[in-house]
Amino acid sequence: MDYAAVVILEILYMISFIALVSAGLAVVFGMMRVINLAHGEFVMLGGYTTLACQRAGIDLWFSMLVIAPIVVGLVGLIVERLVIRFLYGRMIDTMLATWGLSLLLIGIVTLIFGSSAVNVPTPIPGYQLGAYQMGGYNLFIIGVTIALYIGMWLVLRYTRLGLIARGAMQNADIASALGYNPRTVYMVTFTIGAALSGFAGGVLAPLTGLLPASGGGYIAESFIAVITGGAGAVISGTLASSVLFGTISQVVSFASGPVLGDIVMLALAIVLLRLMPTGISGRFFRNSQ
Repeated sequence: MDYAAVVILEILYMISFIALVSAGLAVVFGMMRVINLAHGEFVMLGGYTTLACQRAGIDLWFSMLVIAPIVVGLVGLIVERLVIRFLYGRMIDTMLATWGLSLLLIGIVTLIFGSSAVNVPTPIPGYQLGAYQMGGYNLFIIGVTIALYIGMWLVLRYTRLGLIARGAMQNADIASALGYNPRTVYMVTFTIGAALSGFAGGVLAPLTGLLPASGGGYIAESFIAVITGGAGAVISGTLASSVLFGTISQVVSFASGPVLGDIVMLALAIVLLRLMPTGISGRFFRNSQ
């Protein structure tokens, strides 16, 4: 019974992990159709921002929940104003530009913090579940992911900002005719997406450890979740794919090891995209966000 509870909690943690690191990319790709290959580095920046604040004596909770998303959001704003806004509608150029940006960010972080792995202290102690020692911070990750997606759904569904963003996503010309500049909407959307990435990086820093090149791991799982979920439903598609891949990955990992779990997850993504080219949302959540 204890082992079953451990498996369930680990599955919930993996689902939350994938959903959390995918949130920023889901907003940027789902609402702007921009493929940001520097997304993983935005997550990494959130972690290093938390580390820098913690070393400076700033409260760890305030650093990861407030400062990290603000700093990375500002970086996203600068990137959008200097690079991305000139490349809308040019997917290949955007991919090349953000790939170059990812290399630049890795170099800057390596120059400042070095290339060695560093850690942020875990603010929540572990707990005993029968014969198993569990990480208490994992429960926080699950809770904060649920709260984040509920907040995103409420903003997109019931606020003027969400209505304008969805309108610009569906038809930029009509949004412009109603007096809203689509490029301003895109700027705000990209900034929010970057801030969500920074939030994920800050929150996950105590669990994952930090390396300048750690963004590559984040972006792989994020793209699998977002592309397979489909661009038609930012929230429901990403959540559905996170639940599917998180469950499959952890079940296979418990049975055979984490490497095989990642292989099965990637193979499943390929099969799903072959069967459902528009993603899970295109098949099941056409009218959802």
